This record gives sequence, structure tokens and C-alpha cells, in this order.
Amino acid sequence: MGRNPKTETGLRRAVFLDRDGVINDTVDRGENVFVQDKKVRWTAPWRHDEFHCKDGVAVALEEFGKLGFLKILVTNQPDVVYGNMSQLEYDKIMADIKELSLDDIFVCMHGRDDGCECKKPKPGMLISAAQKWGIDLKKSFMVGDSESDIKASQAAGCKTILIDCAQNKNLKADARVTNLSEAVRYIHENIY
Repeated sequence: MGRNPKTETGLRRAVFLDRDGVINDTVDRGENVFVQDKKVRWTAPWRHDEFHCKDGVAVALEEFGKLGFLKILVTNQPDVVYGNMSQLEYDKIMADIKELSLDDIFVCMHGRDDGCECKKPKPGMLISAAQKWGIDLKKSFMVGDSESDIKASQAAGCKTILIDCAQNKNLKADARVTNLSEAVRYIHENIY
């Protein structure tokens, strides 16, 4: 299969990827941490020294490309707005992300009460990417680890792949995998 072949609709296919919990590890903040009055335990890294790519990410991204899929990051990143991290730390983390073989990156930095159309669980980032790149959303996949990822994917019409973790055991998706390598295998077996 060639790079990014078009579907029968003349559009491309994509794998949309969440960042935290999919590309990199999340950080355990303990029992008594609140972000904007919401109790949280697991968060995105707030400092560059907390950022660690998961094993196998670079190889999995390469494999998605070989299968003919665009690789597009779609990530909510409100921590600068919330005051949990500095713009400098955010920029350092994103510099590492930009070193990965992603075709594009869409980021929503809005807070949960800002009412934007891009923040997952709304499908705005996926729809914007589809318009920019000519993507057939029905022939595409979203790999995430949270309910907002699943809902955004479903709202956009993509198949959903959930990276399994303790915090998402109650969520339903089209597939559950333990890492991106398994997501590659699932997509390879279920290309339609």
C-alpha cells in the first residue's frame, strides 16, 4: 500500500491520536489534587522532566504511515490556562512531540468552561483536520484513553480504539488495546 492512499470516496484515512496516556505517560498526582475545582489523580505532565514517551511510539507511528494513514495528534492542553504549568514547560514538551513523525498537530488550550468547539469531547479538532487534509472520517480511527476521546471520535464518525488503563475500565469503544503497537495490529486487521 502506498503512502496515504485515498479511499473510494477520494479522501484520505487518518489515525487521530490523543497525547497524554497514548503518546506519553500520565502523571500520578496522588489523592488530593484539584484542577479548577475538579478532583483529579492522573494528569498530563506539567514540567518537561515529567514528560516520557511511551515505549514503541515512534515505531507505531511509522507503521500507521506504512498502512496509508495520516497520523494526527488531537489533544486538549488547558494546563497553561489553568496555571498548572508555564508556557515555557509546555513549549519544551511540545518541542519533543514535534520530533515525532506526526503529519499534523491540533491542540485545544481552552479551559473546560470556555465553550469552544475544539475541546474534546466535541469533535472540532477532528473535523478541522478532516477539512484541512481531505480525510474520510468514517474510514479513520481515533486512539485515546478517555471518555472525551471516545465521544469526540464517535461525534466525528470515526472508529474508536481505547488504550486500556485503570481509569477507563467502564468505557466502551470499538476496540481496547494495551499500547499503540496493538492499535497498529487492530487497524491492520480491520482496514475497510
